[in-house]
Amino acid sequence: MEAVRHAIDGIAPLGKAAGWDQVGLQIGDPDREVSRVAVCHEVTTEVLEKVVGVGIDLLVSYHPLLFRPTTRLVAGRGPAGRAFVLAGEGVSLLVVHTAFDVSSGGTADALADALDLTETRPFDPVWGSGAVKIVTFAPDAAVAAITEAMAAAGAGNVGAYSRCSFQVRGEGTFVPGSASAPFLGEVGEQSVASEARIEMVAPQSLVGGVVAALTAVHPYEEPAFDVYERRGNAGFLGRFGSFGGSFEALVGVVGERLGGSIRLSGRPEADRLTVGVVPGSGASSIRSAAEIGADVLVTGDIKHHEARSAAELGVAIIDPGHAATERPGVERLYAAVAAVIDDAVDLTGVDADPWA
Repeated sequence: MEAVRHAIDGIAPLGKAAGWDQVGLQIGDPDREVSRVAVCHEVTTEVLEKVVGVGIDLLVSYHPLLFRPTTRLVAGRGPAGRAFVLAGEGVSLLVVHTAFDVSSGGTADALADALDLTETRPFDPVWGSGAVKIVTFAPDAAVAAITEAMAAAGAGNVGAYSRCSFQVRGEGTFVPGSASAPFLGEVGEQSVASEARIEMVAPQSLVGGVVAALTAVHPYEEPAFDVYERRGNAGFLGRFGSFGGSFEALVGVVGERLGGSIRLSGRPEADRLTVGVVPGSGASSIRSAAEIGADVLVTGDIKHHEARSAAELGVAIIDPGHAATERPGVERLYAAVAAVIDDAVDLTGVDADPWA
């Protein structure tokens, strides 16, 4: 399982997912060996019928199955009932959702590519779960051991990169007290030490372990360290770029490439458009789309008042539906998993859209 999870994290770095999202391993044993994997858009009853009894070890789903907290898993309808079936059949479940939305080549990029947008760039940052920056100070000879220990405890991961740190040199001053046993300097005397400032990021949930690792290898009797709450290295839910044609031409491309039941709001008059795309439910990105100068936003699940708001901001809406805007990305998810897993089963077209 660990090798598969590592491969999928390379496709959809889970640390980039939205803080509100439920991604990662939702059902299963992380130490279990995995050989056969299936990929789906969403875990529906129809998907379960394709998974049960055919030797699937791991189901990779774009949408989360368990999104809200549950207190019981019992047979029956609903997400908890489907989770009960998977657990009973020994099928693990791993979810990528917004981690794949924001990733390079993921759902947002796939949607932009499907509509032939050029010169695409990201927009609308989505912030991850609680993170911190841990800072400490150490003599040069101890820097490597400290950064290694902090990384082993889970610090220093930034997107697809690991063991990331920032270091700068300076001088630290101190006077060892009478009850101290200083690594450097003499008791009662002003001391000046050449030190490195070490900075590494970490998830809030791992702070205790990272600090414990830091202090365990630090040579100082009383190592100084600071923990700062942090918000940074956001992923971006949307992409925007140029479309070399009219609004009517873009509507035609959306219908041809995405299908769905298309709803339109606004009608910009231009021969070349700036188009923003957000897979899934993109109403929260309307203002961001206006700020980057988008003439049109292609996304799903736009409600009446949200369309009014978009019109007031000068943004036309093309809404082919939630699943339709995700479909190019989910197909790309299967292709990416199949490229790293020898035995991958494509279930992305099974019961993907409740409106179909």
